[in-house]
Amino acid sequence: MSYNLRYFQYNERSILIEWPSVIDENILNDILKFKHLIENKYIKQKVEVISSYASLLIIYTSTIDKFNDTVLSLKELYVTINATETIKSQLWEIPVCYDDEFATDLDDFSKQKSLSKSQIIELHSSAIYTVYFTGFLPGFLYLGGLDEQLFLDRKKTPSLDVKKGAVAIGGKQTGIYPQNSPGGWHVIGNTPVSLFSPKANSPCFIKSGDRVKFIPVDRSEYNNIKQAVEASDYKLRPKV
Repeated sequence: MSYNLRYFQYNERSILIEWPSVIDENILNDILKFKHLIENKYIKQKVEVISSYASLLIIYTSTIDKFNDTVLSLKELYVTINATETIKSQLWEIPVCYDDEFATDLDDFSKQKSLSKSQIIELHSSAIYTVYFTGFLPGFLYLGGLDEQLFLDRKKTPSLDVKKGAVAIGGKQTGIYPQNSPGGWHVIGNTPVSLFSPKANSPCFIKSGDRVKFIPVDRSEYNNIKQAVEASDYKLRPKV
């Protein structure tokens, strides 16, 4: 499937390409295929390509002198996408403790949704999510696939100190805060796993197109994993 893309000059060194503005796995696959082509075959000059739900931002190392010619070359590249090609992805099982100590918004979330806390945990942990992109904070995963019963608008007043590892819901999405940060999503748990390590070869080891499943753990198991993480004796590995 191909889409009628829109091309804009974002600034003197960047081009923004837009797909239909919806959260959709077919669009995600198309974006990732085009990104792969640009990074590996569009070699007139080195570029950085940043993806989101429905767009690519191409950042060039120098000023774009001929915008129309550059767009034409991108359009010619886009039509070469192999429709039958599949994007390689990995499944990551991330441990989450949903205990009250970590789930600071779960009581209020439960009341607003008229669901018990156990129902919320079951719905949240039974889904397999798709990683659409990372953003907001380095390593913050924007995950699609949240059960509609858990959709809830972000808080009207953001929290000033959301803890590292907080697992939260905002709107139609769920995600994980990779570090302490202000945030407006509803916190329902916490993972002891570090999702962003600036000194690692791959600071964020989970990439767009991957899958994520949350695995509920009790406080004791959470503490054991956290200790192993802090001692560098724990490494999350994708499921085979």
